[in-house]
Amino acid sequence: MNLPNQLTVARFFLTILFVIALSSAWPFCYTAGLILFIAAGITDYFDGEIARRRNLITDFGKLMDPLADKIMIASAFICLVPLKAIPAWAAVVIISREFLITGLRLLAASKGIILPSEKLGKHKTAWQIITVIYFLLLLSLMEFDKAGLLNELFWWAHAWLIGGSILTYLAVALTLYSGGGYCWKNRSLISWE
Repeated sequence: MNLPNQLTVARFFLTILFVIALSSAWPFCYTAGLILFIAAGITDYFDGEIARRRNLITDFGKLMDPLADKIMIASAFICLVPLKAIPAWAAVVIISREFLITGLRLLAASKGIILPSEKLGKHKTAWQIITVIYFLLLLSLMEFDKAGLLNELFWWAHAWLIGGSILTYLAVALTLYSGGGYCWKNRSLISWE
């Protein structure tokens, strides 16, 4: 297994650890989640860069890299719903789009066609990652504040509501736009008969 594929597999394990961290109640669990999520995001960037630069693109990578992204993003948005960071409807929209595209890729694969990720999909993923990191950073800062390691965060609620809402709506809009465009471009794969 080449290095880009190893990084993709590592992202699966980092996602599991991320979910464990956010599901726990131990001190600084959100900070641990933030670090794990950033590490997973870094593997997402480097697996593609290394694969393209070293000409190590494989069918495994074409299929598993987007799947690892989807699992990472879906896990993060699901974990953020009970924390009141992401509204449930936004998580449902984002995860539904990911299932739809995965289904389209599986349909294409059954016909011997590999559908790679597109640039707009990469931008969508980047903004989703930024949104998750934003909320995790605010949660981490709150942990440090509660531990008495920061001054009172008077601006925290505004950042949570205003900045969080802007990023959430942007992530949802890019998710819908990129998903619609991807389906339209590959509509010939869908047979209604």
